[in-house]
Formats: sequence, C-alpha cells, structure tokens
Amino acid sequence: MEREKGINYMAIRRLSWSAMFIALSAVGAFIKIPSMIGSIALDSFPALLGAVFLGPVTGAVIGGAGHIISALAGGMPLGTFHFLIMLEMAVLAWGYGKLCLAGKRFGGALFFLAGNAVVAPLPFAVLISHEFYIAILPGILAATVINLALAYVLAPRLLPLFKKIFPNIRVSR
Repeated sequence: MEREKGINYMAIRRLSWSAMFIALSAVGAFIKIPSMIGSIALDSFPALLGAVFLGPVTGAVIGGAGHIISALAGGMPLGTFHFLIMLEMAVLAWGYGKLCLAGKRFGGALFFLAGNAVVAPLPFAVLISHEFYIAILPGILAATVINLALAYVLAPRLLPLFKKIFPNIRVSR
C-alpha cells in the first residue's frame, strides 16, 4: 500500500515533515536572542532535528530556509550577507546530520558549536570589521548553545515517534 497508482507515500510523508520543520524554524525565528543584530534566534534546532531524522540534505534545506525566515523577521539587518549565512547554516546542518548518522553525535555537536559560534561569523571580521565580529560572538554563542541543546536533548526522545513514521530510519543515539 506504500505505492498505489504511482503515488510514493513515503516521499509525501518526508515532504510533509520537512515543511513542518521549516514551520518550526519560522516559529523559532521569532524567539530572538538579545544581541546587536536582530537575526539571532532559535531557528536552527529544527534544522538539526531534520538533519538527523530526515537526512543531512533535508536538514540543510531546513537550516537555510530557517535562517532566511529569521533574517526577514529581524528586518534583514545585514542585507545580502544573509544569503552567505544561509549557505553556512545549510552546510552546518548537513555536517551535523552526517556526523550524527555516522554514530558521532557528540562530534556533530562540536562541529555545529565551533562552526556556528566561531567559524561562520569569521567572514564578517573581514567584510565589516573585527570589532563587529567580536561584538556578535556572545549572542551567536548563546543562540548556538540553546539551539544545540534543544536538538541534542529532543532527538533521542523523538526517535521512537520517527521510527514509527519512517520504519527504515537509521539514527544513532
């Protein structure tokens, strides 16, 4: 019954869950972390969950979409630089998902923490100023820790639900 008349119900289910994670990212985009730029928010933990449960590529799409929604909600304070951040978020969510699915959950967490809190903002030290980079680090670090903690705690608890929805899912604890 999984394929009836050319309809792939598993693909529809995956697309529906992807849309729900993007919607959760949009909700998180409105939960801002106080900082000098208004686009630092709780928008990336749904991407991290999506990368673990739906795959790294899907997580990357959710991460990129989540950041753009967050930037729009914050008034796009960095203008077109947000597209660079969108790509960075996609790469970080993809890497987190790849490492988690390879059984390196803690390594994935460290990858995301270092990548999002320190490496991803580095281009702004050159493009804007070193002072700007230093000024945004506390807010980005706080948001990264909160997003990562939510994903790290929720993933094992949501795993039984996702195993029922996607019987062939492979996720390491």
